[in-house]
This record gives sequence, structure tokens and C-alpha cells, in this order.
Amino acid sequence: MAKKILVIEDDKDIRESIQYALEEDGYVVTASEDSKILKQFDAISPDMVLLDNWLTEWKSDANGQQISKELKSNTATSHIPVIIISAVSNIKEIAEAGLADGYLRKPFDLDELLALVKKHVGSE
Repeated sequence: MAKKILVIEDDKDIRESIQYALEEDGYVVTASEDSKILKQFDAISPDMVLLDNWLTEWKSDANGQQISKELKSNTATSHIPVIIISAVSNIKEIAEAGLADGYLRKPFDLDELLALVKKHVGSE
């Protein structure tokens, strides 16, 4: 059965590139520009979350680090790998503080993304 990946990325081009690459590799992808999609988390039932740290709506909502920490602190979702994506220089520290399973620094190569996803959830 194909693994399900939830992608939360506010940059349309990056979000669509990630979605395309993952779908071409056999993953089922749900992609959103903001964290409101988390209200459907149980219905989506993702095997992994790829999460932009700097979401446009972060001022009124939460950033990727906070979302990751919430997911990893909840016993119902703590087993789901979370990868934070960002261009900031301290992305490693942000990911660690958010209890994320890893991070991906922008700009990134799609092969690097796929390798990271396979490392955490495998493929079919």
C-alpha cells in the first residue's frame, strides 16, 4: 500500500514540485498551503509530514517548529515522522527544538527529498 505524505508548504511552486516528485515516486500526497489542513489530520492519516517552518499565516497560527512539537508531543501522532523544511541557517536547531525527525534545507534537490522520505517511511 502506498505511503501517505502530508505536505504543508506555502510557496506554491515548491509545494507543487514536492507533490509531483513524491507522486511520481509512488506516494499518495495531500498538499496544503497552510496548517488549516491539520483539522483533517485523522482523516488524512499520513505516514509522514513535510512541513515548511515559515508559513505565511504563522503570525495568526503556528510555525512549523510549533506544529512539529505539537505532533511529536501527542501520543496519537508522535510516531509519525516530521521533517521541517526551511532556508534559515539554523534549521537544524529549529528541527531539534520542534522534536522533528529531520530537516531539509532550501533550496534542495528533489533526489535529496526522496532519499529523506524513503529513509523515514520507505516506499510501497
